Amino acid sequence: MTNDRFQRDRLVAEAVAVAGSDDFGADTWQEGLDVLLDGFATEARLHELGVEIAAGGVVEYLANRAGITAWRKDHPAVAEGTIDHPIFIVGQPRTGTTILYDLLALDPELRAPLTWEIDKPLPPPETATRDTDPRIDEVDAVLSMADSLIPGFTAFHPMGARLAQECVRITGGDFRSMIFPCQYRVRTYDRWLLHDADLAPAYRWHRQYLQHLQSADPAPQWLLKSPAHLWDLDALAAEYPDAVIVQTHRDPLKVITSVSALAAHLRRMASDDVDLHEISADYAEDIFLGLDRGIDARQRGVIPAERIVDVHFGDFVADPIATVRGIYAALGRELDDLTEKKMRTFLAEHPGDGGGGGTRYRFADTGLEEGPLRERAEAYEAFSGVAREPVA
Repeated sequence: MTNDRFQRDRLVAEAVAVAGSDDFGADTWQEGLDVLLDGFATEARLHELGVEIAAGGVVEYLANRAGITAWRKDHPAVAEGTIDHPIFIVGQPRTGTTILYDLLALDPELRAPLTWEIDKPLPPPETATRDTDPRIDEVDAVLSMADSLIPGFTAFHPMGARLAQECVRITGGDFRSMIFPCQYRVRTYDRWLLHDADLAPAYRWHRQYLQHLQSADPAPQWLLKSPAHLWDLDALAAEYPDAVIVQTHRDPLKVITSVSALAAHLRRMASDDVDLHEISADYAEDIFLGLDRGIDARQRGVIPAERIVDVHFGDFVADPIATVRGIYAALGRELDDLTEKKMRTFLAEHPGDGGGGGTRYRFADTGLEEGPLRERAEAYEAFSGVAREPVA
């Protein structure tokens, strides 16, 4: 059953039926999808519901791709839309990127792609109905089931139709995205993505997606976010040569601990066979690979230093508003009183837990040894000046 369910032609046919179009644009989506589908069938250890979740997700990505491609063909002006000086929040997972993203997205002079727009992009959102579109309630209804499928997940990662969404949900449409190895045990796909895949097509698709979203609701300046960008800043800079980078920094051992627990939670939605030790070992390799690549790209000046703002997790947790003010100052912007008030209200309503801790996850649960990882982290610590955090 599983192998048949993950036949590419079957899933494509389902997507065509949903989208009403068989044009998926450039064929760059095929390579990653084939690797991913093989992983679903042979590595992911999916239970029966998990098979349908994974297959349904592929159909949704393909249908949105076909729909956006058809809309773009029928509305040629979409391709003329410009994207100037986009701001990308990067940094390792679990370093405060999400809450920082949510805060900056409250600024009316910045436009972040919202979850409902990414999930249901057709037709493109319109300015007049961006806050009342019926698709918002439809997406919220789906998201409300998250804790029933993955108990406690929203404690790790807040979800909501009106919250800003990550770029991995966009690049997923080209099937070159870290969203898949986070959600599923697809280790061969993960290695292909990090070591063999050309990310340029994913960023081209990313631009097309933004052009689509802004076609009926202009964006003053795009605000975007994903830890995944750190692994390939060269591809990001090639597509967006005037990009501005806000990079968050945190002790890598806390990052590995937290993101491993998050992935374990996510994978339980589709599998009864989830190995935290294996996940942690994989992420230990991947996280340091991303840190090394980020350092290398910055030392080579892939993004000019004057367009990079560094944010330390400890400083942000201690005083989020002061940190935001510092970011604005570095970007030559002003934090007005109304936006600051909205940010303070958001923080009061989403207090979080200082980035995770307590009984949510522990380094001891990862099965990793602290000593070798501390040695591995020294180059990044020296580069970033990040403070070590106690682990237990």
